[in-house]
Amino acid sequence: MKKRSSIHKKAEKPLIKKRTRHAEKGAALLWDESFLWGIMAYAALKKLGLPFKLVRAEDVRAGCLDDYSVIFVPGGWSSNKLKSLGDEGAEAIRGFVRDGGGYLGFCGGAGLATSDGLGLLDVRRKPTTERVPSFSGRIRVKTQKHDIWNGMPDSIFHAWWPPQFGAMGKGIRVLARYGKALSDSFSSDLNTGDIAITDRWTELEQIYKINLDPSRIAGEPTVIEGRYGEGKVILSLIHFDTIDDCSGGIILRNLLNYLSNGHGSFKKYETPKRNPQKRSTSSEPSLSLAIASELESAASDLIDLGIRNFLWFWRNPLLLQWRRGVRGLEYCTLYVMIRQITVLIQDSLDPEIEKSLMGLKKKLLPFLRKAAELLMRERIALQQGHISYERCDDAAIQALREDLFSKSKSYGGQFKELLDEIDCIVCRLLNGQDNCI
Repeated sequence: MKKRSSIHKKAEKPLIKKRTRHAEKGAALLWDESFLWGIMAYAALKKLGLPFKLVRAEDVRAGCLDDYSVIFVPGGWSSNKLKSLGDEGAEAIRGFVRDGGGYLGFCGGAGLATSDGLGLLDVRRKPTTERVPSFSGRIRVKTQKHDIWNGMPDSIFHAWWPPQFGAMGKGIRVLARYGKALSDSFSSDLNTGDIAITDRWTELEQIYKINLDPSRIAGEPTVIEGRYGEGKVILSLIHFDTIDDCSGGIILRNLLNYLSNGHGSFKKYETPKRNPQKRSTSSEPSLSLAIASELESAASDLIDLGIRNFLWFWRNPLLLQWRRGVRGLEYCTLYVMIRQITVLIQDSLDPEIEKSLMGLKKKLLPFLRKAAELLMRERIALQQGHISYERCDDAAIQALREDLFSKSKSYGGQFKELLDEIDCIVCRLLNGQDNCI
């Protein structure tokens, strides 16, 4: 008996040592299929000075999670995230959490962990017909006693077009529920404070053919916790990584510290260290920067066109509010990511970046021209009757939509091809910056 006990102790030692080493490493930020939401999460982590590093699905499949205590999955289409990971990547995340790693998912990242995705928690999402699918903005939350709420200055946070949790199995703890939406929030393209003056939600829901009244989500769970093996899992429909949200930043730090079992470096502020970048010594801007600036200008022109024609306006530096009937989030994502390239590239001499930008230019400029035509056609159609992003009787509009976006709601067509190319450039540039732990 003693001999068997000794053997088991030897087998356990590497495992214990491994977890301790991981806990000191910080968070892995899963970049794939996050796009705009990845930039938001990255900016929040950097501003807080928290230890993290971008990882791709291919890194996860190669075993990179051994070096981290927490995996943080930002928003985005959860179905696309699952497809990007593949079976091997999905199992790598399950194994990581099963062995004691922490999982933090916001919005689409939360959806990835549900029964329809990785299956980390026995939770299902409500179908679109049963939820308020287009709510966005500030909302109060009602919290339950938990370490993640320590130091919370107020209970007002941001939700950006979240899904909703449905049926939940045993062992799921609700950490927060939705309260009342603030008057500056929106449901689809309707300001909730303005509609509250006449309280015509029922009439508007019949016109829009979706649930709109934000009171429908009051009391619904928005932050939940559960276990998968030895690991902790927290899923949030609230974006604690929203830009310039000080309260959200406090909770984000608390979340990462809690999920790392308090062994990480998430409690203290770390002044980001800048890695020296290879720059041009010429007084002339690099070709890469010149191309990036040209692309940003072209994308900015499209955004300005939408503003002039009352199709959208800026909610914050990263997010537009658009009229129902056009694809505002897609154009917003495209512009913000191109702008991010210009910010990051400076005078980079990376020949691969330059080559990628030259190829991108050939595809992006024609796309933007067609997008401008589509927006103006949609602008006129909106004056003639009700249209949605997917339904319109105008054959020319339908043809342009299918060409640029396909029929997919979760990104497709030329748009998705361009977005993937831009995403690769942004990720390469970010990995050349100071996001290392």
